[in-house]
Amino acid sequence: MKRSRSPSRSGSRSDRGRSRSRSRSRSKDSRSPYSRSRSRDASSKRRDNSRSPERLPSGIDYVKLTEADAAFILGKGGKTKAKIARVSKAYLELPPRSLTLEITGGAEERRKAKKYVECVMAQRVGDVVIDETDPNFNDDCTIVDVPNECAGFVTGTNGSFLRQVEQEYGTIMFFICLKTDKSARRGRKGDDDEKLAIFGDRRGRRGSELKVMVAIEHRLPGHLTKHMRPGPTDEDEWGTDVKELKMEEMSWALGKKGATRKKLARASGAIVEYVGNFVHIAGSPEERGYAGEYLSWIMRQLDGPIQIPCKGREDVTVLEIPQECVGYVTGLKRATLSRIEDEWGAFMLFMDRKEDAHKKDTSTLAIFGLRRGRRGAELKVMSTVEGKTPLYFTRDVREGDERGEWGTDIYKFRGEELSYALGREGSTKKKLARAADCIMEYVGEFAYISGVKEERRRGMRYLRWLLKQRSGAVRLDELGVSKSYKDIHQVTIPKEAIPEVMGSKGSGLRSIEEDTGTFLFMARDEDMADVLVVCGADYENRRRAEHDVHLIVQDVKHGRRG
Repeated sequence: MKRSRSPSRSGSRSDRGRSRSRSRSRSKDSRSPYSRSRSRDASSKRRDNSRSPERLPSGIDYVKLTEADAAFILGKGGKTKAKIARVSKAYLELPPRSLTLEITGGAEERRKAKKYVECVMAQRVGDVVIDETDPNFNDDCTIVDVPNECAGFVTGTNGSFLRQVEQEYGTIMFFICLKTDKSARRGRKGDDDEKLAIFGDRRGRRGSELKVMVAIEHRLPGHLTKHMRPGPTDEDEWGTDVKELKMEEMSWALGKKGATRKKLARASGAIVEYVGNFVHIAGSPEERGYAGEYLSWIMRQLDGPIQIPCKGREDVTVLEIPQECVGYVTGLKRATLSRIEDEWGAFMLFMDRKEDAHKKDTSTLAIFGLRRGRRGAELKVMSTVEGKTPLYFTRDVREGDERGEWGTDIYKFRGEELSYALGREGSTKKKLARAADCIMEYVGEFAYISGVKEERRRGMRYLRWLLKQRSGAVRLDELGVSKSYKDIHQVTIPKEAIPEVMGSKGSGLRSIEEDTGTFLFMARDEDMADVLVVCGADYENRRRAEHDVHLIVQDVKHGRRG
């Protein structure tokens, strides 16, 4: 392949910053789980959040609910229950027509889940009251003081802003009263501040806290920034850097709809939020160092093209692009590169000076970011180049699997397989990659499947199972589908319900796949009974897909469909 990777970079930056927020953080964390080497696969963080009963330490608690509480805990489409499960890392189950909530997981996960459930139930009937002296409420909670005049703005219409922040940072938030403060009550006339409790892990709480600070400062300019000063953090392992920008630089640093800020965060692995004209960068020293460096490059581009030495860096992948493809890869006003950066959270720059472009046949593209994002962006660029200049990257490529924990497995398409596996506007490829939690890109007539070994094997299985369906109905034994696979569920579908589950031209299955991030297909078992195979790396997503199918089957049985 016509690319090379740089060796490791050592050391970390010394300019660490200090946050001047008015919030109070209550955390017993002593070390960030994110202060690990960037060579570790970023997807492992997501896999840690995929909880299933068979993977959790044994233990189950039961919470008795009223009918009103059960509906409130479940939430619209099960979203509140899923949120509690995501933040606590426990597994929650509320069986149909039952008023007993089952909480499965380790002792710590169950304790947190019960605490969040109690807060949700309290919110339904009145104030959420927290005892500051109770250590069970302080180990995973950050409390932010929100000015009364900002409370509605921070909440959003029907809680929309808080729900958006919770979704982005994996937290759960409530306006609360502190039990030790007898006079504190939400909405009490004369109170200066309301108290917003943010529950979750340290990283999620800090991101949510900064997001709320952004909203407060937007509503009351100067309320927070008048107390802020740029400077290094006092924490060695995990903290927040604060950098001050000129107001006229903010639109450039933010980007269209916040695209530049999001790109900085994803490429560095840090939390990046702009409170007024102060940039807050939170994370490990390494993450903060990279984010600060990338931000400085962006600001330097205001003065013209920049040159960045790549040698000795471990956060960069270098790719040589044919000169005739540079414009095609870049796109009009950099649209193509920006789209790839947004998709993969990478930061990309062509490194050659204009006066040197005519001296060689290729141009050097540097891709900065986390390993997973760099690899996804690299394969996307390779696919783009291969479409313009066939065989440039794939002339000497051979089908095969890598043995290492992290790597790329390659499959060569035959005949019409490529168009079938791609789908309309790449929808089938994206579906397989999302369900398998791997990187999947088609370069020429080859499928590149990247990630850790488990992700690659899963992605390759899903691709092969998909291609087997081109010739018609398939059997489980022909596919090699085994119940020993922990990433699949098998659901028996009554014959009369199959048309409704499938939908017109498979639209029913496609809709469930889109909603749940799974891969679904019909097959026949050893008894020739029709079985729906639900595939996906995430247990909760598989259960959601199975639940949606059961609802359709029940509607058919009761005459509500068909």
